[in-house]
Amino acid sequence: MQGVLLVDKPKGWTSFDVVNYVRRRVAAAEGKKPKNVRVGHTGTLDPLATGLLVLLVGKEYTRRATDLTKLDKSYDVTMKLGEVSSTGDEEGEKTSVSDTVPGEAAILEALQSFEGQIMQVPPVFSAMKINGQRAYQLARQGKAVELEARPVTIRKNTLTAYEYPFVRFTSDVSSGTYIRSLVEDLGKALGTGAYMSDLRRTQVGRFSLEDAHPVDSTGLRENLVQLPESEVE
Repeated sequence: MQGVLLVDKPKGWTSFDVVNYVRRRVAAAEGKKPKNVRVGHTGTLDPLATGLLVLLVGKEYTRRATDLTKLDKSYDVTMKLGEVSSTGDEEGEKTSVSDTVPGEAAILEALQSFEGQIMQVPPVFSAMKINGQRAYQLARQGKAVELEARPVTIRKNTLTAYEYPFVRFTSDVSSGTYIRSLVEDLGKALGTGAYMSDLRRTQVGRFSLEDAHPVDSTGLRENLVQLPESEVE
C-alpha cells in the first residue's frame, strides 16, 4: 500500500497518534506487523489543533517526507485578546494583560504589518531541538529555553470575524512558521496580549482539507492519493 493519505486530525490527538493509528490499520490490511509498515507525516499539528495532516504511506513515499515538509500552509486561526498563555495556546496558564478593546481598523493594521518576510522566535513549547532535546521537554522540566529568531514568510493574513475578545483570521504562511508565535506577536503589537485559542489547518501545498478524511474513515486503500512518478522517485 503506497500513497498520500489526507487526514482531518481531531482535537486531542497528537500527529504521532494519527501515524500510529494508520500504521496499525495498514499493517492489518497487509497482514504485516506494524513495525514493518512505513507511515510518516509531512508536518506536525499540535494536539489542540485540528485539520489537514498529510500522511505518507509506504517506503516510496516516506523517503520524500523531507521535501514535502517544505510546502506552504494555510490556517484558520482564532486568537483571544487581553491575556497571554504560558504555552501560547489554550492549554497553558493564562495571565491578564489589558482590557483595552482595539477597533477593527487596528486589528487589520496589525495583521497586515506581519505580512511578508519577518523574523520569528519559535514558541518555547515547540518541537525545536536544543542540543538534541526538544524545546518543550526542556520547558516542562523548568529549564530556561532560548530560541533564536529566524526568517519566515507570512504571505497573507485575512480578517474573517471580530467580536472582542476573539479575532478570527486566515493565514497563508511558509513552512516553518509558528502560528502561536504570530498570535503572540500580534498581541504585543496591539498592546493587549493574545494567545491562540483555536487552530485549524486547511491547506498544505496542493493538498486541501476539503479532500481529507476522518482518521477512522473506512476505505483506507481507496482514500490514498497517488503522486506523479516524478515526485516519488
